[in-house]
Amino acid sequence: MKRLAVYCGSATPADPRYIELAAQVGRTLAERGIGLVYGGGRLGLMGAVASGALDAGGEVIGVIPEALVNGEVANHDCTELIVVADMHQRKAAFTRLSDGFVTIPGGVGTMDELWEAISWAQLGYHAKPVGLLNAFGFFDHLIAFNHHMIEVGFVRPAHQGIMIAEAELDLLLTRMAAHEPHTPIFGMNSSEL
Repeated sequence: MKRLAVYCGSATPADPRYIELAAQVGRTLAERGIGLVYGGGRLGLMGAVASGALDAGGEVIGVIPEALVNGEVANHDCTELIVVADMHQRKAAFTRLSDGFVTIPGGVGTMDELWEAISWAQLGYHAKPVGLLNAFGFFDHLIAFNHHMIEVGFVRPAHQGIMIAEAELDLLLTRMAAHEPHTPIFGMNSSEL
């Protein structure tokens, strides 16, 4: 994995552990020689993950919609800052530029990015690992909901392992590096669907 997209919040929660976590993720990626692709912002967890990577000498590619650049939230310290027209182009760029996806705590936008990465993997638009860093138990309910979708039958057996969830970053990165692509929906026949 040469580059990973990191999905995270632009907010700054009152609990400082979240900002510290984001900085640690950026630093760890840089120390492992893995470039960071992220949302291009300078605020909240986004800014912290970028700073962590930059401070450790890592490559940081920010991808930000033009409207947010105009709102003065763009991080101009990135190795490269790519300005796109909208959120759809942003997510397409994340997929094109990265070898996988890591989601750390965030809000609605972060969840949108996570589920799109999972959905696109399920369909066959990409065959990259999709990781979820469940630090502090933040995603416990989301993981339980994913299991519920599996149990009810809304997630096919071939796609039940797309979301790779771990509480520790090192273990998550190890599992992501060992990722083997599954059979996507586009590669299945009607009897398998």
